[in-house]
Amino acid sequence: MSSNQRTVVITGASSGIGLGLAEAFLRQGYNVVGNARTEERLAAAAAHLEHSPRFLGVAGDIGERRTATRVVERAVERFGAIDVLVNNAGIFIAKPIAEYSEQDLDTLIATNLKGFVYASQAAAAHMVPRRQGHIVNITASIAMQPNIAVPAALPVLIKGGINQATRALALELSPHNVRVNAVAPGIVDTPLYTPDMHGFLNSLAPAGRIAKVNEIADAVLYLNDAEFTTGVVLPVDGGMSSGKW
Repeated sequence: MSSNQRTVVITGASSGIGLGLAEAFLRQGYNVVGNARTEERLAAAAAHLEHSPRFLGVAGDIGERRTATRVVERAVERFGAIDVLVNNAGIFIAKPIAEYSEQDLDTLIATNLKGFVYASQAAAAHMVPRRQGHIVNITASIAMQPNIAVPAALPVLIKGGINQATRALALELSPHNVRVNAVAPGIVDTPLYTPDMHGFLNSLAPAGRIAKVNEIADAVLYLNDAEFTTGVVLPVDGGMSSGKW
């Protein structure tokens, strides 16, 4: 089935920021192709989205190249083309450097790094010949301004690298009319954090609160509409990355 509507692919779409992005893009009239690890998580997301016919779930580990390839293939098969990719899938593990296990490192590399690379490769291979497209990476403001209260060297390493890769890819793909930007959230109110943690988390931003999911989605939509903007890493963090306070 093809469609004249625009289509977005969102990784990590079954909860938190990803699910909020799916809602926001559906409201904008987009077709949404959401990836998550399991069919069960995608079924719950589809129910949350009121089983919209413009939502297609594609299960699989985005840290595997074959999953990224399949997501793009299914999106094109169902909706005809891909206009936007949001690399949202990510895991955040905060602990002192000496306490990271080999499994922690492997997990962060698989989801945060390989998931970004494979999905971006598959999307770029589709977008470049069409001379149209936009890739948005969800990174982390702590990768722009580390915080002594949140030891997180490995996420900073990977997300900071993706912040720089955003700029590099923007230059590489700009001649093909494909834009690349990033949104760098601070701490966001998602199911990852229990209510009893909010007091401490609120203290980590000069704004005195954590972000709402829709505030991250708003930033993604802003960059998506800003047609001459590419290579930007936009912090949405209540001032966390502005410096010391």
